[in-house]
Amino acid sequence: MTTAAITTPIKESPLLFEGLTWREFKAVEQLLDRPGYRLSFLDGVLEIRRMPGEPHETVKKRIAALLELYLLMPGFDFTPTGSMTLESEAGAVKREADESYKLAPGRVRPNLAVEVVFTSGGINKLEAYKRFKIPEVWFWEDGVLEVYHLRQEGNKLHYEKLSSSEEVKGIDLDLLLRCIDMVNHVDAIKTFQQALQK
Repeated sequence: MTTAAITTPIKESPLLFEGLTWREFKAVEQLLDRPGYRLSFLDGVLEIRRMPGEPHETVKKRIAALLELYLLMPGFDFTPTGSMTLESEAGAVKREADESYKLAPGRVRPNLAVEVVFTSGGINKLEAYKRFKIPEVWFWEDGVLEVYHLRQEGNKLHYEKLSSSEEVKGIDLDLLLRCIDMVNHVDAIKTFQQALQK
């Protein structure tokens, strides 16, 4: 079994266009509806991001496989919602997570959004998720996993960086990260599964 890390490509910056109205954004979105590109919008800024391909998809699917294995074992009632589009004209925001999950029945929006970052710059993703009141956001970047949980203080919402998940209680994030970063997918799943069975 190998524990070498997944190779990451050189980071690219997204294209950013400022000063767009929601209507202009929706028009551009229809024109640029092509595979391999993802559009996000926040407060008049259009972000066009080229998807980096296989390494991105490998990490995204690895996280999904490991997380779903963890959720199945203790019997969480969850629904994977993938790259579900979240948008609000009133909030001036559109965002699609790489993976997302509803962790309780009857939820309209996901409890958890997962972002796999292979680019630099762009719109503030946490601000976008805050507009939708997504309770928890995970970022994987360069072999590091960061967890942010939404907090409310008075009328203000903000994300707090945590060392453990509040939405996926009990998950060993160090173990999860080691398995995410393994080269072989089957070895990663087996290693994670064996650790969960102990």
